[in-house]
Amino acid sequence: MKKLGAGKVGILGLQHVLAMYAGAVIVPLIVGPAIGMTPKQLEFLISIDLFTCGIATLIQVIGGRHFGIKLPVILGCTFTAVGPMIAIGNLQGITAIYGAIIASGIIVMILAQFMNKVMKFFPPVVTGSVVTIIGVSLIPVAMNNAAGGLGSPTFGNIENLLLALLTLVIIIVLNRFFTGFARAISVLLGLIVGTIAASIMGMVNFAAVGEASWFHIIQPFYFGLPTFNFSAILTMTLVAIVSMIEGTGVFLALGDVCDRKLTSQDIKKGLRAEGLAVAIGGIFNSFPYTTFSQNVGLVALTKVKTRNVVITAGVMLMILGLLPKVAALTTIIPTAVLGGAMIPMFGMVIASGIKMLSVVDFSRNENSLIVACSIGIGLGAAVVPVMFEKLPDNLRLLIENGIVIGSITAVILNIIFNYKMLQTNEEQRYEQLKGDHSAELI
Repeated sequence: MKKLGAGKVGILGLQHVLAMYAGAVIVPLIVGPAIGMTPKQLEFLISIDLFTCGIATLIQVIGGRHFGIKLPVILGCTFTAVGPMIAIGNLQGITAIYGAIIASGIIVMILAQFMNKVMKFFPPVVTGSVVTIIGVSLIPVAMNNAAGGLGSPTFGNIENLLLALLTLVIIIVLNRFFTGFARAISVLLGLIVGTIAASIMGMVNFAAVGEASWFHIIQPFYFGLPTFNFSAILTMTLVAIVSMIEGTGVFLALGDVCDRKLTSQDIKKGLRAEGLAVAIGGIFNSFPYTTFSQNVGLVALTKVKTRNVVITAGVMLMILGLLPKVAALTTIIPTAVLGGAMIPMFGMVIASGIKMLSVVDFSRNENSLIVACSIGIGLGAAVVPVMFEKLPDNLRLLIENGIVIGSITAVILNIIFNYKMLQTNEEQRYEQLKGDHSAELI
């Protein structure tokens, strides 16, 4: 490939930042208010999220002897962790979230060495069920935000519903009539248009932007030293394992795009880097990180496979994380506009789960029963959590969280019904994962 000049590398790096920006900041915008953070704390949470996105990306792309896939990938916070983090924060406090994230990152680094043995317990019937449960359990969050946010005096006002609808329509139109980069940043553009419309309606307060400083220093353990709780750690570890399996598929698909044949050692180094990124996210009071597929799609679209572009994007993210005014600008997005963007984003999580389940052999009643029971129990626990109010808090965190109880149900039932099929060849599983994610890049 022809060597790119500094200017082109910078522009292409900015393109990657724009493609992942909405996905990166929407997680703190959901989690922060849900666990009772103040606007100032939320501003810091967004900043630290961007900063650690940059660190995580550089670890994965530059790598070292034992860490990093060394492919052009961007890491961002995973949507699958949103529900569990909110549940942990509300039951055990914010420090328990970060203790669980740190511990799960360390566990991922250990499990990476045995990924072939771990993967057999998470075939498509399990991962598809888990991802579907995650997506379905997040939809109420999106709808409540689209109405203006639970507890808001304007909840359900027509202005909120119209803003949410406008944001959703913009995203749909961009995906219907545009291709390439415009489609890749459709969510970001939807948020911008929705916020502009809200500003015209007098629903945006810019005071936070004016009050925010231009520069600050990121500090570890900003929200307090982590606390370690077994049930919280188990919750985040289950989420991390699902991310590991998705990440493996993305690595293999991107390896094909970049004409590089990945070995099992490459995959292990990539997963170790993800584990390290997750642990660093916990130390900096941020989030668990995983490979962003939208940026992988951008690599396939542009055919620009040089790592320098993504390294530049990682540095840009770290710089943005040091600028509080950027984070403050993000916090002015009205709740209803966020809700409108969340509907397709969380809906796509459901679609991903359904896609995973599409390869499952449903002629076997056992597989149908695994999906039926895991999604049924997971959704039931998410919709009617009050049924577990009399249980001890530690047990409640496991049972009340639909994602966790649904995941555990899927894993256990798969072992019971498909124990003879758990010996699936490692290479066959890798090829299946690569095929699943290669389709997303077309």
